[in-house]
Amino acid sequence: MNWLDAVKWDAQGLVPVIAQEASSGDVLMFAWMNREALQKTAELGRAVYFSRSRNKLWFKGEESGHVQTVQDIRLDCDNDVVLLRVTQLGHDPGIACHTGRHSCFFQRYDDGQWRVVDPVLKNPESIYK
Repeated sequence: MNWLDAVKWDAQGLVPVIAQEASSGDVLMFAWMNREALQKTAELGRAVYFSRSRNKLWFKGEESGHVQTVQDIRLDCDNDVVLLRVTQLGHDPGIACHTGRHSCFFQRYDDGQWRVVDPVLKNPESIYK
């Protein structure tokens, strides 16, 4: 059996993916992959996702330069979620979020509202030209 056949793809042929920084353990982002994206990620050692809004493969960092090199690809116990352990390149500290932050998870629930708790490391207008 092909290793990709073990993945439980959803009705749209996608699987959710969590990107975790290998060095710190920080959860950087959540995205989706189709079979081709997961295959290319494994082949290239670089994160390739599927953009639902653009309906095409998204090579992480293709515009921003914030590439994710993949250290490890894991599949959860139900075979329906992929975990990528990555090294975030392109800036120090690494920027994974399109808002110019280290992680996409920069808002924390606090006393009935969401508060921004992580700084912008680089202005997104200077990242995406």
